[in-house]
Amino acid sequence: MDKVTIIGMDLGDKNHKAVGLSASGEVISRDEVPCTADGVRSYLARHPGALLVVETGAHSRWVSRIALGLGHEVLVGNARRLRVIWQSSRKNDWRDAEMLARVARTDRSLLHPVALRCDGDQELMRMVKARDLLVKTRTAVVNQIRGFCKSDGARLRKCSAASFANLEADVPPSVREIAKPMFEVLSKVSEKIGLYDVMIADAVGRLHGEEAALLDPIAGVGPVTAAAFLAAVGDAEAFGRARDAGPYFGLVPAQDQSGARDPQKRITKEGNALVRRLLVTAASYIMGPFGPDCDLKRHGLRIAERGGKNSRKRARVAVARKLAVLMLAILRDRSEYRPLKEAGGAA
Repeated sequence: MDKVTIIGMDLGDKNHKAVGLSASGEVISRDEVPCTADGVRSYLARHPGALLVVETGAHSRWVSRIALGLGHEVLVGNARRLRVIWQSSRKNDWRDAEMLARVARTDRSLLHPVALRCDGDQELMRMVKARDLLVKTRTAVVNQIRGFCKSDGARLRKCSAASFANLEADVPPSVREIAKPMFEVLSKVSEKIGLYDVMIADAVGRLHGEEAALLDPIAGVGPVTAAAFLAAVGDAEAFGRARDAGPYFGLVPAQDQSGARDPQKRITKEGNALVRRLLVTAASYIMGPFGPDCDLKRHGLRIAERGGKNSRKRARVAVARKLAVLMLAILRDRSEYRPLKEAGGAA
């Protein structure tokens, strides 16, 4: 019997579907593998030296680690780029597994393979995601309290979400009893957000001290944005060009060109959504009244001044894209940030 040389594995929460191909492309085996470390290890041990092909997802990291530990080569395909699989009219788990193996056998570049984060960067990204969840929770609580007050004809004054708890005394009596537990939640959530801020700052300094110091002078890029960017990028030198940061974080327009038809499309929104949102938030600060004068701000204001529908929004996205390119260029070249070109730097 021919040896299995390529394994396509469709990862699931209860079990994984694995299809093994021979060197000639013949399907040799179809196995249902338990979604456990022992189950995956036992299956892969039966096919030493085979190439394992999986998609990005919740289980790709630990499955890949087991395979690498057993001496297998691993390819992790970008799930969002594998249209040949998810656009099929005959999609099922077995076919997905087989297609992964066949695509890898034909041309590995079609998988748009990604490099998984190291353990340190994975830890860092988890901290940022945990903090982001708490920030969203705090925002939701604040908006709900404001909504309660507004429905009773009271409008609380503007303030940051972090200082909103100071407005408890301004809440109308009809809402005060209901809102009291919510204010208690706000205090706890803000306390935990502060805890994550300390954890993230410590982790960034420990894992990426030199790189974080290079990004620190950029207005709008705080420790959280820097941490998320560094964790998502990993090895900056692995990028062919600094401009690759734009498409990597989905900040470039999609294309649907055909003949003379080339419509203007929205940005692709590929890559890490959290990092993309943090970059846009940083761009909003840069373009805002408190953002210092710099090439990034001037670039955004020039686009916004063109007018037209959503010009300000397009300008923020353009600044976010330019910011991502700038940050990657600084990390690749180990260069010093200069806000303005005429001041002698490369912004």
